[in-house]
Amino acid sequence: MAEPELPLREVYVQPGESHLVREPAVLRTVLGSCVGVTFHVPRLGVGALCHPMMPKCPPALSAGLQIDAARRYVDFAIREMASQFDRLGAKRREVVVKLFGGNDVLMVSGENVQPTIGRQNAETALRVLSEEDFPVAASRLGGDHGIHISFETVHGAVLLRRLDTGAARNSLRTIKRGPHRR
Repeated sequence: MAEPELPLREVYVQPGESHLVREPAVLRTVLGSCVGVTFHVPRLGVGALCHPMMPKCPPALSAGLQIDAARRYVDFAIREMASQFDRLGAKRREVVVKLFGGNDVLMVSGENVQPTIGRQNAETALRVLSEEDFPVAASRLGGDHGIHISFETVHGAVLLRRLDTGAARNSLRTIKRGPHRR
């Protein structure tokens, strides 16, 4: 694919949304306990970002939910994105998947504390990606701060920025294709 000459279109993906693009773009979002899953198929020039907020869509709700509401759930959002890539003719092993978020941004204390929503989101995402036969090329899961991600769909690079109260402590990292990191 040729390098774009103009600035890339930017799309902000809100919590509970998914966005697939077939042209060069930058997909952005901010994550706390939510997860952000990027999908990149270089052969097709396609990229996508989903930003689900809750781990599992309750079976009783799934039958009656509109697709936009169901995208709030990690399991539904990933499976729905898998269906979109299937319709485009992408093979699962050629889809470069990167996974972010699942942070514990709210203080949790006490004995017998249940797993946090961030941890549940991360675990559900890893499980469903595995079930759907998507290898995870890179990930940054957990932590106690939110992150801003920018996914550039031309090369598949993801830029992370940690959100802190102290601007001097913000850090930038570019996540490229590589082995699964946790």
